[in-house]
Amino acid sequence: MKTFPSLDRLIACLSKLPGIGRRSAERIALKLVVQRDGLLRELIAALQEAGDRLGACSVCGAITPSAENPCSLCKDTARDGSVLCVVEDPVDLLLIEAAGAFRGRYHVLMGKISPMQGEGIAHLRLEALRRRIETERIQEVILALNSDVESEATASFLRDQLAARNVRITRPAMGLPVGSGIAYTDTVTLARAMKHRQQCLPQE
Repeated sequence: MKTFPSLDRLIACLSKLPGIGRRSAERIALKLVVQRDGLLRELIAALQEAGDRLGACSVCGAITPSAENPCSLCKDTARDGSVLCVVEDPVDLLLIEAAGAFRGRYHVLMGKISPMQGEGIAHLRLEALRRRIETERIQEVILALNSDVESEATASFLRDQLAARNVRITRPAMGLPVGSGIAYTDTVTLARAMKHRQQCLPQE
């Protein structure tokens, strides 16, 4: 397909989004360009508004209005501050919260260890996690990560890093599909997995 530099740039940006490959990015880009007076303008306005009004919570990493930081979850005194649920992405936090079975606090890593993508531990919010465990009197850390190989490697790394600390380390229990993720799990299954979480034992 013959393209132009401006179209190539748009396609390249779209293909960086989760779940969008090169072909899908091409179709989306062409659709936007064709509907420049409708959909394209709406998308530009929506992106501008999101960029201006939304951000990441300085404590947990959840998406929050820029004017509300820390977020409402972190400021909710009714939540159990002794239990910390660690997730990979803000969307995982939203899905667990929607399931309604967890009333503790959250910590978003903002990714996982992925050597194939050139992502190690440097980009993860690990120092913030260690600091929270030390200062917030955390008694249990739930590693609510996905079940693919990279997520399992991340969970193993975190388990080793936290082993010397006086905290109970658990994982969501049953029902999460192997090789998949929280984003593909229904709320009922997710609620049961959180409720019946199991302790992580050191690997021998």
